[in-house]
Amino acid sequence: MQELLIFLASSELACYSSIGLLSLCVGSFLNVVIYRIPLIMQSQWQQEYLAEQQAQHTQHTPAAEADIDTNSQPSPATMSLSLPASHCPQCQHKIRFYHNIPLLSWLLLKGRCADCQQPIPWRYPLVEALTLLCSLWVVHVFAVSSTMLAALLLTWALIALSFIDLDWQLLPDRITLPLAGLGLMCNSFGLLSTAQSAIWGYVFGFLSLWMVYFLFKLFTGKEGMGYGDFKLLAALGAWLGVEQLPLLILLSSMLGAIIGMILLKVRQDNRAFAFGPYLAIAGWITLLYGKDLMHWYWQL
Repeated sequence: MQELLIFLASSELACYSSIGLLSLCVGSFLNVVIYRIPLIMQSQWQQEYLAEQQAQHTQHTPAAEADIDTNSQPSPATMSLSLPASHCPQCQHKIRFYHNIPLLSWLLLKGRCADCQQPIPWRYPLVEALTLLCSLWVVHVFAVSSTMLAALLLTWALIALSFIDLDWQLLPDRITLPLAGLGLMCNSFGLLSTAQSAIWGYVFGFLSLWMVYFLFKLFTGKEGMGYGDFKLLAALGAWLGVEQLPLLILLSSMLGAIIGMILLKVRQDNRAFAFGPYLAIAGWITLLYGKDLMHWYWQL
């Protein structure tokens, strides 16, 4: 680790170019995470549901068992983050390695599949470009340090969670829970906060949104948000410390209110919208400028 930091600190060009190339590769991997993790989870849920249904039917008569259409049941899940290899969702052709270079391949192919010429969704280059820009900005803010490396990991996780929540209104435990654990571990070394502040940040991060959820459901009979939002705020509390929670909650609420009103005007309906991206954006702003914003506020 020390050798890596020394290399990155040896030259500004070496630092930005190395982090830039790494972040493009990470952005490409995040596209896989964003697309596949919800599908993997959905497949697992289906398998669990079918197993429960079969267990219930085995207690019935053979005639009742015969009513189960086994042909309609999905095959066991075979998808993972590494398998099958990347392929075009339209023509199913495997993507050649030289057509899978982050951003560059999309530009050279003019946004179309090399085999079937169908458009490649804009989401893929967007995630790669966003990962690149956010990563370089983290380097600019934190300079070369262990804190910078930790901030990069948090940034990448927040990008993945934001797009998954936008697509599925889902914040997977398999990302939020390890993210919280990683935040607690990093702050055991005092990278972004103290260990004690991180622990209380985790606890109060979860409880604060849970109380909002409980009161909203008590008075309206509806669920205003999902448990994934609690866990994401708890994870951010573990990373940023309990002192940053008020700012984080304020920023995410402001973003949610402003963008939510715009979406209501555009959609002209009352469909629920994902709150995770606003938490993620607010968390990233707080990561970079939270202490400065808090200092500015107390100077007013």
